[in-house]
Amino acid sequence: MNPDVQRERQSFTSYEYKEINVKEEQASFYLDCYENFGWKQDGNFPPQNKGDSVVLKLKRNRKIVNKVELTRLQRHFEADIQDIVSLENSKTGLATILALVIGILGTGFMAGSVFAVTAEPPIIWLCILLAIPAFAGWILPYFAYKKVKEEKTKKITPYIEEKYDEIYEICEKGHSLL
Repeated sequence: MNPDVQRERQSFTSYEYKEINVKEEQASFYLDCYENFGWKQDGNFPPQNKGDSVVLKLKRNRKIVNKVELTRLQRHFEADIQDIVSLENSKTGLATILALVIGILGTGFMAGSVFAVTAEPPIIWLCILLAIPAFAGWILPYFAYKKVKEEKTKKITPYIEEKYDEIYEICEKGHSLL
């Protein structure tokens, strides 16, 4: 048998593949972390942009040493990432709801003001009385949103930092197993 063919057979490696969608600004972080679990970016498929997200195609040796433990750590890492995404989303959830409720109430007052002025005979004093909270209901949502988001961010940031620390520890453990 040809020695080159023998060498090719000895160096054969089978891979498992993974595809992940991440925000563009987080792509480097994900690549760095997944490398600690034996994943490498598939050179045949460069990252593909899809709007504000990137599709990363990864591969790793199927016969990697400590695969079971690496997979367990990887799942823990992915769970922590989901926790971070949930915490990030919760920063704006309550603020958005509050701003919408205030805006809708303001719109209700404006509708009352319009009905008061279009009534027969027009009730101008009621129109003015209802227009004041209506305009306040259209202006206040911006400030309410900013304030609630800021307070929620202050409250949640330590938890997010704690999750990132946990992720770095998981990545260290994974790297030590490679």
